[in-house]
Amino acid sequence: MKSIAVFCGANKGFDPAYAAAAREIGQAFAQQNILTVYGAGNVGLMGILADAALENGGKVLGVIPGFLQKKEVCHMGLTELVVTKTMHERKQVMAERSDGFIILPGGFGTLDEFFEILTWRQLHLHNKPIGIFDVGGFYQHLLAHVKQMWNRGFIREAYLSLFMVADNLPDLLLKMGEPVNIVEGKWL
Repeated sequence: MKSIAVFCGANKGFDPAYAAAAREIGQAFAQQNILTVYGAGNVGLMGILADAALENGGKVLGVIPGFLQKKEVCHMGLTELVVTKTMHERKQVMAERSDGFIILPGGFGTLDEFFEILTWRQLHLHNKPIGIFDVGGFYQHLLAHVKQMWNRGFIREAYLSLFMVADNLPDLLLKMGEPVNIVEGKWL
Protein backbone atom coordinates (compact mmCIF):
# COMPACT_ATOMS: atom_id res chain seq x y z
CA MET A 1 0.00 0.00 0.00
CA LYS A 2 1.31 3.41 -0.92
CA SER A 3 -1.29 5.38 1.06
CA ILE A 4 -3.46 4.61 4.07
CA ALA A 5 -6.26 6.74 5.49
CA VAL A 6 -6.44 6.94 9.26
CA PHE A 7 -9.75 7.80 10.90
CA CYS A 8 -9.26 9.02 14.46
CA GLY A 9 -10.38 11.45 17.12
CA ALA A 10 -10.05 15.23 17.19
CA ASN A 11 -9.52 14.69 20.93
CA LYS A 12 -6.72 12.75 22.60
CA GLY A 13 -8.94 10.69 24.91
CA PHE A 14 -7.98 9.95 28.50
CA ASP A 15 -5.61 7.02 27.96
CA PRO A 16 -2.09 8.05 26.81
CA ALA A 17 -1.97 4.79 24.81
CA TYR A 18 -4.26 6.39 22.20
CA ALA A 19 -1.75 9.18 21.51
CA ALA A 20 1.10 6.66 21.50
CA ALA A 21 -0.72 4.60 18.86
CA ALA A 22 -1.33 7.66 16.66
CA ARG A 23 2.35 8.60 17.01
CA GLU A 24 3.42 5.05 16.14
CA ILE A 25 1.33 5.04 12.96
CA GLY A 26 2.75 8.38 11.83
CA GLN A 27 6.32 7.24 12.45
CA ALA A 28 5.79 3.84 10.83
CA PHE A 29 4.15 5.29 7.73
CA ALA A 30 6.95 7.84 7.32
CA GLN A 31 9.63 5.19 7.66
CA GLN A 32 7.86 2.85 5.21
CA ASN A 33 7.11 5.62 2.67
CA ILE A 34 3.36 5.25 3.10
CA LEU A 35 1.39 8.45 2.52
CA THR A 36 -0.68 9.29 5.60
CA VAL A 37 -4.18 10.39 4.59
CA TYR A 38 -6.34 11.88 7.33
CA GLY A 39 -8.88 14.57 8.17
CA ALA A 40 -6.39 17.50 8.26
CA GLY A 41 -6.93 18.45 11.91
CA ASN A 42 -4.19 19.88 14.08
CA VAL A 43 -5.83 18.75 17.32
CA GLY A 44 -6.21 15.48 19.21
CA LEU A 45 -5.08 12.18 17.73
CA MET A 46 -5.31 13.72 14.27
CA GLY A 47 -2.66 16.33 15.05
CA ILE A 48 -0.42 13.78 16.79
CA LEU A 49 -0.63 11.44 13.80
CA ALA A 50 0.24 14.15 11.27
CA ASP A 51 3.05 15.64 13.36
CA ALA A 52 4.65 12.23 13.91
CA ALA A 53 4.62 11.47 10.18
CA LEU A 54 6.00 14.88 9.25
CA GLU A 55 8.67 14.86 11.98
CA ASN A 56 9.93 11.55 10.59
CA GLY A 57 10.13 12.77 7.00
CA GLY A 58 6.79 11.36 5.88
CA LYS A 59 4.20 12.80 3.54
CA VAL A 60 0.76 13.71 4.81
CA LEU A 61 -2.40 14.47 2.86
CA GLY A 62 -5.10 16.24 4.86
CA VAL A 63 -8.70 16.49 3.66
CA ILE A 64 -11.01 18.96 5.38
CA PRO A 65 -14.34 20.66 4.62
CA GLY A 66 -14.10 24.44 4.32
CA PHE A 67 -16.32 25.09 7.33
CA LEU A 68 -13.91 23.17 9.59
CA GLN A 69 -10.90 24.89 8.08
CA LYS A 70 -12.49 28.23 9.03
CA LYS A 71 -12.77 27.09 12.66
CA GLU A 72 -8.95 27.08 12.78
CA VAL A 73 -8.59 23.36 13.46
CA CYS A 74 -6.73 22.76 10.19
CA HIS A 75 -3.09 21.66 10.21
CA MET A 76 -1.25 24.16 8.03
CA GLY A 77 2.06 22.29 7.70
CA LEU A 78 0.90 19.32 5.63
CA THR A 79 2.46 18.02 2.43
CA GLU A 80 -0.89 18.46 0.68
CA LEU A 81 -4.21 19.90 1.79
CA VAL A 82 -7.52 19.30 0.01
CA VAL A 83 -10.47 21.49 1.02
CA THR A 84 -13.91 20.07 0.24
CA LYS A 85 -17.40 21.53 0.46
CA THR A 86 -18.97 18.76 2.54
CA MET A 87 -18.14 16.00 4.99
CA HIS A 88 -19.30 13.46 2.40
CA GLU A 89 -16.88 14.85 -0.19
CA ARG A 90 -14.14 14.64 2.44
CA LYS A 91 -14.74 10.91 2.91
CA GLN A 92 -14.93 10.39 -0.85
CA VAL A 93 -11.56 12.07 -1.45
CA MET A 94 -9.97 10.16 1.42
CA ALA A 95 -11.31 6.90 0.00
CA GLU A 96 -10.12 7.68 -3.52
CA ARG A 97 -6.63 8.67 -2.37
CA SER A 98 -6.08 5.67 -0.05
CA ASP A 99 -5.13 2.04 -0.59
CA GLY A 100 -6.48 1.04 2.83
CA PHE A 101 -7.95 2.36 6.07
CA ILE A 102 -7.04 2.21 9.75
CA ILE A 103 -9.48 3.11 12.51
CA LEU A 104 -8.01 4.50 15.73
CA PRO A 105 -10.04 5.46 18.81
CA GLY A 106 -12.33 8.42 18.26
CA GLY A 107 -15.85 9.73 18.62
CA PHE A 108 -18.93 10.02 16.43
CA GLY A 109 -16.99 11.27 13.39
CA THR A 110 -14.60 8.33 13.52
CA LEU A 111 -17.49 5.88 13.74
CA ASP A 112 -19.25 7.65 10.87
CA GLU A 113 -16.13 7.33 8.72
CA PHE A 114 -15.63 3.69 9.68
CA PHE A 115 -19.19 2.62 8.98
CA GLU A 116 -19.42 4.51 5.71
CA ILE A 117 -16.18 3.01 4.37
CA LEU A 118 -17.26 -0.41 5.67
CA THR A 119 -20.66 -0.09 3.97
CA TRP A 120 -18.96 0.92 0.73
CA ARG A 121 -16.88 -2.26 0.93
CA GLN A 122 -19.99 -4.35 1.66
CA LEU A 123 -21.60 -2.86 -1.44
CA HIS A 124 -18.46 -3.61 -3.53
CA LEU A 125 -17.69 0.06 -4.12
CA HIS A 126 -14.10 -0.72 -3.11
CA ASN A 127 -12.07 -3.74 -2.06
CA LYS A 128 -9.48 -2.00 0.13
CA PRO A 129 -8.48 -3.40 3.52
CA ILE A 130 -10.03 -1.87 6.64
CA GLY A 131 -8.23 -2.33 9.93
CA ILE A 132 -9.40 -1.51 13.44
CA PHE A 133 -6.48 -0.67 15.73
CA ASP A 134 -8.07 -1.79 19.00
CA VAL A 135 -5.89 0.20 21.40
CA GLY A 136 -6.48 -0.93 24.98
CA GLY A 137 -9.69 -2.74 24.02
CA PHE A 138 -11.33 0.53 22.92
CA TYR A 139 -13.46 -1.18 20.26
CA GLN A 140 -14.46 -4.34 22.15
CA HIS A 141 -18.01 -3.10 22.79
CA LEU A 142 -18.44 -2.09 19.16
CA LEU A 143 -17.15 -5.47 17.98
CA ALA A 144 -19.56 -7.21 20.35
CA HIS A 145 -22.40 -5.16 18.87
CA VAL A 146 -21.37 -6.06 15.32
CA LYS A 147 -21.44 -9.72 16.35
CA GLN A 148 -24.89 -9.07 17.88
CA MET A 149 -26.09 -7.73 14.51
CA TRP A 150 -24.97 -11.00 12.94
CA ASN A 151 -26.48 -13.13 15.74
CA ARG A 152 -29.82 -11.37 15.26
CA GLY A 153 -29.88 -11.74 11.49
CA PHE A 154 -29.11 -8.20 10.33
CA ILE A 155 -25.78 -8.87 8.65
CA ARG A 156 -24.37 -11.92 6.91
CA GLU A 157 -21.56 -13.86 8.55
CA ALA A 158 -19.34 -13.08 5.55
CA TYR A 159 -19.54 -9.37 6.44
CA LEU A 160 -17.64 -10.05 9.67
CA SER A 161 -14.53 -10.52 7.52
CA LEU A 162 -14.80 -7.15 5.76
CA PHE A 163 -12.44 -5.65 8.35
CA MET A 164 -9.50 -6.82 10.44
CA VAL A 165 -8.79 -6.17 14.11
CA ALA A 166 -5.54 -6.12 16.07
CA ASP A 167 -4.31 -4.52 19.25
CA ASN A 168 -0.89 -3.62 17.81
CA LEU A 169 0.21 -1.98 14.59
CA PRO A 170 2.56 -4.68 13.19
CA ASP A 171 -0.14 -7.36 13.46
CA LEU A 172 -2.77 -5.04 12.00
CA LEU A 173 -0.62 -4.13 9.00
CA LEU A 174 0.18 -7.80 8.37
CA LYS A 175 -3.52 -8.67 8.47
CA MET A 176 -4.15 -5.85 6.01
CA GLY A 177 -1.57 -7.34 3.64
CA GLU A 178 1.19 -4.80 4.26
CA PRO A 179 4.72 -6.13 4.84
CA VAL A 180 6.10 -4.96 8.17
CA ASN A 181 9.68 -3.78 8.49
CA ILE A 182 10.29 -3.86 12.22
CA VAL A 183 13.32 -5.20 14.11
CA GLU A 184 13.68 -5.33 17.90
CA GLY A 185 10.60 -3.16 18.36
CA LYS A 186 11.77 -0.39 15.99
CA TRP A 187 10.33 0.48 12.60
CA LEU A 188 12.87 0.41 9.77
